[in-house]
Amino acid sequence: MTAAIAPIIEVGHATAPERRWAAGLMAASEPWITLQRDLAGCQAVLADLPDTTLYVARADARPLGFVLLRPRGLAGAPYIVSIAVDSAARGRGIGTRLMDHVIEVVSPPARHLFLCVSDFNAAARRLYERYGFREVGSVPDYLVPGVAELILHKRLAP
Repeated sequence: MTAAIAPIIEVGHATAPERRWAAGLMAASEPWITLQRDLAGCQAVLADLPDTTLYVARADARPLGFVLLRPRGLAGAPYIVSIAVDSAARGRGIGTRLMDHVIEVVSPPARHLFLCVSDFNAAARRLYERYGFREVGSVPDYLVPGVAELILHKRLAP
């Protein structure tokens, strides 16, 4: 009996069909459901804009997750706008691979990395904290009433 070989996860720039896939993933999952972001809103966030880059994690040419990065997003430092992994692919290191990719892309020269997480999204917050992010601020009622967006920061190697 042979052991199953895990597929190689590669991360690269999103194609147009992958942008549509990512918008559908966002619109159908938390925290975006609670944040009242519909498919059109998700498509607008993931549009191919000059100040953002959408990276997709793939295995066997199938998209598994994405990260949207603004290289000069917060106080001139890189800002992770959004990250998501397909529910069928969670727990397989896809999110970690996406985070590692962002750090590879931005450092050096970046020394800081920021992201926001909704206060109700405890699982994501724990993941980010394990990854070295620390809360540096909170913006109450930023996207929807009654929900605070927590600003998280990670110091990158000089």
